[in-house]
Amino acid sequence: MGELVRLVRLEVAEGIGTIRLDRPPVNALNDALTADLLAAARQAESDEQVRAVIIYGGEKVFAAGADIKQMADAGFVEMSARGAALQAAVNAVAAIGKPVVAAITGYALGGGLELALTADFRIAGASARVGQPEIQLGVIPGAGGTQRLSRLIGPSRAKDLVFTGRMVAADEALAIGLVNQVVPDADVYTAAREMMAPFTTGPALALRAAKQAIDHGLDTDLATGLEIERTHFAALFATSDQQEGMRSFLENGPGKATFTAT
Repeated sequence: MGELVRLVRLEVAEGIGTIRLDRPPVNALNDALTADLLAAARQAESDEQVRAVIIYGGEKVFAAGADIKQMADAGFVEMSARGAALQAAVNAVAAIGKPVVAAITGYALGGGLELALTADFRIAGASARVGQPEIQLGVIPGAGGTQRLSRLIGPSRAKDLVFTGRMVAADEALAIGLVNQVVPDADVYTAAREMMAPFTTGPALALRAAKQAIDHGLDTDLATGLEIERTHFAALFATSDQQEGMRSFLENGPGKATFTAT
C-alpha cells in the first residue's frame, strides 16, 4: 500500500502552525479534505509547540468552495450527514484557542470563505475574490456563512453577499471589514507570518482566554458575556504568565516579559 496522501496538513515552524490545504487545482472541499481539516485543526489545538496558526491554500487559491460534483446528486439524508461533518471541521478550526489568520490568495468562495471566517483575522492578496455563491446553485451556505458572516460584517451586508452570490474584490472586502489587510499577491503568506510572529512569544493562556471571552460573549447577552470575561480574568491569576507579566512590568516596564504559558 502506498503512503496515505493528506489533503490538509499541519506544518510547524518557529511557533507557527500552518494548516495547509493541498487539493489541486482549487482546494475543493470534498469529504476527504474535510476529514483531514478536522484532524489538522485538532492537532494545531493540542500541539504545545504551536502558538499561532495560519490557514493557507497556497500561492494560487485559498479554497474555491465545495466539490459540486460530489454534491450534485446527493439527497437530504446524505447531505445532512455531510453538512454536519463539514460544520464539525470548520468549527474545530474556529475553536483553536490560539490566534489564527487566514492567508487568502485567489478565490475563497462558499465553503472556502466559511473556512476563512473561522479565523480571527484575514489577509487577502490584491487579486483575491471572496463570496458566498451558494444561492446561484439553489441552496444557501451550510458551514457558517449565514452566521459568522453576519456577525462579522453585519446582517445587511451579509444578506447582500448571500442573496446575490456575487464575488467581492479585495478592496471592497477590506472596506466592509471582511478582511483585515490587503497586500500584494506574492506577499500574502509572509504578511500572515509577520502578523502571527508576536503571538509566538506572547502569553498563550491570556490569549486563549481573550479569544474565548470574545467569541463566547458574542453568542450571549451582555450580562452573561461580562460574567464570562470576569471568570477568565480571575482564572489567569493562577498562572505563571500573570505573575511574570506583572512582575516584569513593575521591574522593567511594559512589553519586556518572557512568558512560559504554565
